[in-house]
Amino acid sequence: MRNSIAAILMLGVGFDDPCREFSRMLIQVSYVARNLGGAAPVTKTITEPSREIPVIHETEVLVIGSGPGGLAAALAAARAGVQVALLDRFGCFGGNITTVGVEGFAWYRHEQTVEAGGIGWEFEERAKAMGAAVPESQSLSYELDSEGFKLVADKLVEEAGIHPMLHRQFVAPIREGYTITGVIVESKAGREAILAKRVIDATGDADIAHMMGAPCIKTPIEDMQAASVMFHIAGVDKQKFMDGVKADPQTYADWSTGEWQVETDGKEDEMFSPFLAKPFGQAIRDGVIPAHLNTIGGTWGAVHDSGEMTYMNLVHLAGIDGTDPDSMTRGEIEGRKQAMLAIEALKAYTPGCEAARLRNFGMTLGIRDTRKIDAMHNITEDETRNQGRFDDTIGIYPEFIDGYGILILPTTGRYMQIPYRCMLPKGVKNLLVTGRAIGGDKVAHAATRNMACCAVAGQGAGIAAAQSIRSNTPLDQVDIVAVQTELKRQGVRID
Repeated sequence: MRNSIAAILMLGVGFDDPCREFSRMLIQVSYVARNLGGAAPVTKTITEPSREIPVIHETEVLVIGSGPGGLAAALAAARAGVQVALLDRFGCFGGNITTVGVEGFAWYRHEQTVEAGGIGWEFEERAKAMGAAVPESQSLSYELDSEGFKLVADKLVEEAGIHPMLHRQFVAPIREGYTITGVIVESKAGREAILAKRVIDATGDADIAHMMGAPCIKTPIEDMQAASVMFHIAGVDKQKFMDGVKADPQTYADWSTGEWQVETDGKEDEMFSPFLAKPFGQAIRDGVIPAHLNTIGGTWGAVHDSGEMTYMNLVHLAGIDGTDPDSMTRGEIEGRKQAMLAIEALKAYTPGCEAARLRNFGMTLGIRDTRKIDAMHNITEDETRNQGRFDDTIGIYPEFIDGYGILILPTTGRYMQIPYRCMLPKGVKNLLVTGRAIGGDKVAHAATRNMACCAVAGQGAGIAAAQSIRSNTPLDQVDIVAVQTELKRQGVRID
């Protein structure tokens, strides 16, 4: 079929519109057929009628996404004295910590590690005080309980006077030319508008910047870091399991096995790692796990006296695009299948896990890598490896690189600074981007994507947004000395 056919249908549609102005919907269906070797694929579109959208909230700073970066940004801005609303599509704050189940917030920490302090450090201290943290197995940090941290985040948000807005999905920016003035959201309440003087994109995928037309860089899917389905198990005999670990201790050098070859500085090679690979190799040899699933393997988190073993980071899925819902659907389903195979292998070949059973999966797939903004400054590999220094520093981050086959742990006191400019998208006003979508090259992303670094960047973004409002100054002209002064007041080391 070579010709296009257009059909316009009037259909009665019953739905509750926020303004109750529509009872019928005009749907224009366009059929576009192409003669491709005899095949005639059909593409359909609909034209949605215009509607009035109620403005449900107005604020000075709106943060979208409440992972470590977004939560830190909201808290920092509120503590700097401006009105803040914090929006998230899930029913809790915390992002990777709570919805994905990544409990190892600072698993890189060792004796010589230099930290920025600030809100990221506070996450850990508050979790410890509220009984939502246990000592981490491979470092001098604490593992944050993914369920307990929901309560920690609630408490922090409440104390700061932040307006919480859960269960709302960002749909589109509200704009005046190149200036963002708010966002459209969808929820059980329908479509709603939120207006703001400054917006912080903490979606992780630079969703808002991308929709505003800011230049972004998306990693090719074949090069993206693998996605993960995190899970926790119960029924573990802690003493027996730990005896087995002591009898056959694993190191970071053991990460270079099978499908993985990991670059280190050498200093990491003899350090203990809670690494599991042997059970899965044996399971493949015995036919318990299909041979093609040789990427199952990784680290365990904490083992509790109750028999729970949490933060099982064993499933790694290549080729999953976190900006494509169909790709993520495949990843969720396949990841759960692989997790259950991993549990079967643990039961069969790991002392103490004979009675192990699934406790829970994370609420959503763990994504490491999609879009980043092409920022006013993109952090480079050289700056990441060689202690980059910047006049517009908003915090520091220890020499920790984890991704793209590189593992370097901060054991010598080295660190880099995070520049404010890496959160400034090009061509868009009133918008900052924080979290793992800040500007940087491949190796820089292997450092800055980590949750503790996201918290550093987020705190800087929140304070910059607050300073911009209080001084009535554009974000790209904000007084960086004033920002740095407030960062120091909030307990952040910036140099």
